[in-house]
Amino acid sequence: MPAYTQRLKPPRRVNSLSFFRDELMDSLLDLLRLETPPWQMVLRGTAVYWFLLIVFRFLLRRDVGSLGVADLLFVVLIADASSNAMQGDYKTIGDGLVLISTLIAWNYALDWVSYRSPTVSRLLEPPAEPLVKHGRIMHRTLRRELITTEELMSKLREKGVSDLSEVRIARLEPGGELSVLKYQH
Repeated sequence: MPAYTQRLKPPRRVNSLSFFRDELMDSLLDLLRLETPPWQMVLRGTAVYWFLLIVFRFLLRRDVGSLGVADLLFVVLIADASSNAMQGDYKTIGDGLVLISTLIAWNYALDWVSYRSPTVSRLLEPPAEPLVKHGRIMHRTLRRELITTEELMSKLREKGVSDLSEVRIARLEPGGELSVLKYQH
């Protein structure tokens, strides 16, 4: 039968729900696919994590009452990676998830190794530094840690110390907390 004599079939009705579902699935799959090779994102995340960990550990000052260096680094990097993934700086959510997973893995690995190895723990966290011994302020330590006498006295008052003579030892702990041991009167 010639083409022009073929009976025309009515257009097939598309089930709108099925069409919507297919379009939604395609859109979701587009969001989750990876555009950047995962090894490249893992390498980038690793390089940035280690660089910032070294900078924070050796170059930045430790504040009394602040977060630990690794904790702060982790929060900042996760926030940035999440922000990029959500705002679309990455092409897909999958790219952001790979980077976030890399950061989580490094944070967990460092915590695990630090827990099991005192040597690694000493490298990653600064030692506790005495700020007051037997009622006397260790001015050299205060200068090295860039803590003013007023800042120290404020933190001691928060710990219930009204006079330096009450303090047996006050230390700046690795996480930035001030620990105080008083004399027993």
